[in-house]
Amino acid sequence: MKKMIFTGFVLTGSLFAAPTLACTPPPAHPEYLLVGNKGDDSISFINLETGREVSRRPVSAKAPHEIAISGQFAAVVNYGSASVDIFNIAFKFIETTIDLGENKNPHGIIALKNGGFVATTEGGNSIVILSPNHDFSISESGLCPKYNWRVESIPTGQEGTHMIAVTPDERLAFTANLRSGTVSQIDLKTKQVKSVPAGKEVEGIAVTKDGKEVWASVRGENKVIVYDALSLSPLAEIPVGAFPLRILLSPDGKHMVTSNLMDGTISVINVATRTVERTIKVSGRRETAQVTLLFSKDGRRLYAAETGINKIAEIDFETGDLIGRLSAGSQGDGLAIAPASP
Repeated sequence: MKKMIFTGFVLTGSLFAAPTLACTPPPAHPEYLLVGNKGDDSISFINLETGREVSRRPVSAKAPHEIAISGQFAAVVNYGSASVDIFNIAFKFIETTIDLGENKNPHGIIALKNGGFVATTEGGNSIVILSPNHDFSISESGLCPKYNWRVESIPTGQEGTHMIAVTPDERLAFTANLRSGTVSQIDLKTKQVKSVPAGKEVEGIAVTKDGKEVWASVRGENKVIVYDALSLSPLAEIPVGAFPLRILLSPDGKHMVTSNLMDGTISVINVATRTVERTIKVSGRRETAQVTLLFSKDGRRLYAAETGINKIAEIDFETGDLIGRLSAGSQGDGLAIAPASP
């Protein structure tokens, strides 16, 4: 196991529950949809009340991808480098950039309850745990705390460690390892890693609401595999649409959905019965290059990133109807929703 320590820059606000100093109060903002635009190295801020992009900000490196939200901060992985940007959502700028060292090509990322994050690194065949150091010093301006970040790397021993999911208690993490065609289980306390076969080009990974099952989308075989979360014993295989890139659990825990790039559809799977309940036609075309999926907090809306046409499809999940398409930057892919602030 490799451990590295890096120092972050100024962070305002109370992301890590540190003492509040005389920082500028953040302005109120509406609910934002954040989009990682890997084609023009930027992040779009879309006002979900109006459907309009209100700001587009550059990232510090190349090819921003997945995004995770912690409080009023957004962590954005830079897939074309070895770094993660921490954006202040209210002020729409980078508070700090975390250097991942030899852990190159970060891709999937999830927020943790302690204010940190856990991410995959394809180039490093690892996961990295990004933990805030609550010891702080006063910044050069004398106004705001200056935080340190601890970067802990855990090798998976697999190639192409791509997407990540964690159990509700945050004890176990699971990765889909694209090039190895495996799923890995990582114990975040003991750092032990176990991997099992999954299939050709396994890409997406998700955990059920009770934490007992792990579901993986295997894009090269147009299927989903269900595993027991503790033993990693396979429980079921479910045929889905063509080239399922992502798999995502609905907020109520009743459905898994897959984003099927080659036919521009979404397969809706009943978790209890492990059967495809229905198929939502988004574009019905491979040219839209549909990738990332994201539910609204209440589960009523489903967003699908169509990287080929620089749009985000907004879907009524209950009816499957296309509400409309939101405009973002070039090749928008990673998605996250930042809650409105008072």
